[in-house]
Amino acid sequence: MIYSMTAYARQEIKADWGTAVWEIRSVNQRYLETYFRLPEQFRSLEPVLRERFRKGLARGKVECMLRFEANNAAKGELSINKDLAAQVIHAANEVMELTGETSRINPFQVMQWPGVMETPEQDLDSINQTLLAGFDEALKEFIAARGREGDNMKALIEQRLDAIQVEAAKVRAHMPTVVNWQRERILARFEEAKIDLDATRVEQELILLAQKMDVAEELDRLDSHVKETYATLKKGGACGRRLDFMMQEFNRESNTLASKSINTEVTASAVELKVLIEQMREQIQNIE
Repeated sequence: MIYSMTAYARQEIKADWGTAVWEIRSVNQRYLETYFRLPEQFRSLEPVLRERFRKGLARGKVECMLRFEANNAAKGELSINKDLAAQVIHAANEVMELTGETSRINPFQVMQWPGVMETPEQDLDSINQTLLAGFDEALKEFIAARGREGDNMKALIEQRLDAIQVEAAKVRAHMPTVVNWQRERILARFEEAKIDLDATRVEQELILLAQKMDVAEELDRLDSHVKETYATLKKGGACGRRLDFMMQEFNRESNTLASKSINTEVTASAVELKVLIEQMREQIQNIE
């Protein structure tokens, strides 16, 4: 299977501690680049997430976002650290004695002292494990989406490969007619100019012209490139770079074919080949 570099996946998690949503999206990139937007308390997950992306993906610019909303009701009731509160009050009384002031201690100031008011700590390790399980589901769906898009692109590329074979067959079928037409055209011009040339010399010139016009080698290479591209698509995996190289080879043969063309039918096929190759190249830019 081949994979697209563009995809999107979303996974929502609901638990006693609250709600979390994973979102993963990616676009084309020459290499694998990962970017994260995580709440501060879950920054420690980033190396783990990066490694899981590295194992599952080969190319693409991937953005991963976690939205987290805690359930306030799950935090439990407030409790007072009485020992710490007593120490704060005792210290405040001693300070007042030293300064000679007598004033009533404000209880709200005592409550604001760090640690006096407590809420039960949530089990962060348990939350992390649940979040990672949700991320794995999101990543699984993300890869599946890339695969579905890859199948669509594979079908489009194979349609163009079939069309390239059709155009190559047209050119091959036209070539004997083109050679004969060019031969008759040259001989007619010689007759119009009333030039009396040696028959052997004329044949030599015609042979040289036929060699310059011969596109059999280019057509054979086009057939070879089509077969190689089919094989690459069938093999699958991270084949985007290989397919991109094949498009360069296709372009080379189509350019040579166009430069040798002296017939409108062959020129039309050469132009159509370039269009088909460009359409494939645009699709291949999205392949992992």
